[in-house]
Amino acid sequence: MVNIMSDNDLDVVGEWTEVKLNILRDYASAYVTILKKQTSIRHVAYIDAFAGAGEHISKATKEKIEGSPAIALGLNFDHFHFIDLSGSKTERLKTMSAAAGKANVSIYQGDCNTVLIDKVFPTCLWMNRCRALCLLDPYKINLSWSVVKKAGETKSIEVFINFMIMDANMNALKKDPSKVSLEQAKRMTEFWGDETWRDIAYEDGLFAEYKDKVSNERIIEAYRKRLKEVAGFKYVPDPIPMRNSMGSTVYYLFFASPNDTGAKIVEQVFDKHMKGGQ
Repeated sequence: MVNIMSDNDLDVVGEWTEVKLNILRDYASAYVTILKKQTSIRHVAYIDAFAGAGEHISKATKEKIEGSPAIALGLNFDHFHFIDLSGSKTERLKTMSAAAGKANVSIYQGDCNTVLIDKVFPTCLWMNRCRALCLLDPYKINLSWSVVKKAGETKSIEVFINFMIMDANMNALKKDPSKVSLEQAKRMTEFWGDETWRDIAYEDGLFAEYKDKVSNERIIEAYRKRLKEVAGFKYVPDPIPMRNSMGSTVYYLFFASPNDTGAKIVEQVFDKHMKGGQ
């Protein structure tokens, strides 16, 4: 029998996570309100690929705060899909969903890279008049590009994506590319979708035998271009850099959408929260 995670075991999150949650709250509320008014759409879903326990502890206040699943459960989605590798976290999500009086919830314990493609995305197809908002926010670069590309191909799914630049820089995008292990390079390739990241992340140095790592901004702009040109998302606004208390960028929060309405709204939401995110 799997134990349910207690409050004492909840993740402690920093200001950047709270900013992300506030962005999600603002956008998801507008998203579901607008789509539920459209009679041509019969089903609006929320998807949380790295759902966690549904709640966190604020590092700033030491108080319990709503995580992304709890925020979503307070909104009028037709269905909720929560995914996590941890059995104790998914058990807590089941309890949380029941307490919220929500029966329209599917909870999966497993790898989201498989669950999303095999079980969730097929329920959110354009041809079935379905739409979905999907949160892809791993703590590391362990999100597969195949998931992102599949979401873009549906033309019915909007996504928030965490590009964990700190993890990438520490392990796969080292200043000296010769020091990147095969395992870490493989992880970066899985996240990026192919090995073009090698040419993008490095340029010729002062001496022919050396390579220089490019700026975070150039890497991030290249990923934004991939979201549009390879994954097929029509609208990808500039992402927000989320920085820790030391001023280091932990990740970039991307938004990608097949429609301009979502992009316009999220740009306003990003603008509203930019100061907090930095």
